[in-house]
Amino acid sequence: MTDDLLEPLVRGDRRALSRAITLVESTRPDHRDRAQRLMALLPDRQALRIGMSGTPGVGKSTFIEAFGLRLTGAGLRVAVLAVDPSSTRSGGSILGDKTRMDLLSRDPRAFIRPSPSSAQLGGVARRTREAVRLCEAAGHDIVLIETVGVGQSETLVAQMSDLFVLLLAPAGGDELQGVKRGIMEMADLILVNKADGALLSTARRTVADYAGALRLLRKREHDPDGFPRALPVSATTGAGLDEAWAQMQALAAWRREHGHLDRLRAGQARDWFLSELRAGLLARLDAPAARARIADLGGQVAAGHLAPGLAAQQVLDWLDHPDALRVPAPHASRESPRMAGTGGIPDARSDRS
Repeated sequence: MTDDLLEPLVRGDRRALSRAITLVESTRPDHRDRAQRLMALLPDRQALRIGMSGTPGVGKSTFIEAFGLRLTGAGLRVAVLAVDPSSTRSGGSILGDKTRMDLLSRDPRAFIRPSPSSAQLGGVARRTREAVRLCEAAGHDIVLIETVGVGQSETLVAQMSDLFVLLLAPAGGDELQGVKRGIMEMADLILVNKADGALLSTARRTVADYAGALRLLRKREHDPDGFPRALPVSATTGAGLDEAWAQMQALAAWRREHGHLDRLRAGQARDWFLSELRAGLLARLDAPAARARIADLGGQVAAGHLAPGLAAQQVLDWLDHPDALRVPAPHASRESPRMAGTGGIPDARSDRS
């Protein structure tokens, strides 16, 4: 059965794309079933996936807007998937990327979708992979994936992109300690932003520092000579943006020609499968019976009647043989706000994007 979202989505309808992303981000079981069916029907279209991360205050949104406008000006369709950090207290996110990218958000050849990280590690949202595929199916040529901000866990974005761009600022203190080796080894291109005005000379020195550091890293088989490399750019003046885009195109073309891009996509598909498998196993702990069992054992641990390790082992044993152990009756609880509501897919007007 063909989903009624498929035809307008493939045609490039922005409203259908927005609703499809809302669908795949939903945690309701009926929505998840429909989302899986929709994903299986998507045409095999490929865009250039560019992951972008950077230190706080480096100007990621400013850079993406300036860069995106250059791409749309060249006739390309651009999708921006921006991930905002979620509050650990309320679970909410500001989702202000459309406000920060005012010009790009009004460009008819651009689509911007902010999503909450929802405590997902790795700098991306839980369903970013699905959102990328939906944007490709909608006919976008470039998909920019903006992470919540640089850190050791931000490297997950490199597992769902063709190119990983790291944005850094000049005059950031101890430059070579500002970003750890893990994310440096993932970067394909390091762009030192704000290379203008009084910071121009500092930015050039920072580029030289990182260029030297990159030469010390072990050579990767999927890189041509000269990569990874560091370049100065200015999102404000536009200086260096054309050169950065030329380098991205050159690297993507080389990887495609030598078969590295196909192998990279195959590995990412395998990672996606393993990620879904882990998520499914964790979801078993969120079932009502499992939550009741965990709550009961957690109370015993808190009261000092049971060691934490033994309690955890009891839960694992129960998951393996749920009928072998007595399960306490689940306590009545109010319906989760995320699961409440009617069975229909939220309309794009109520969509948080």
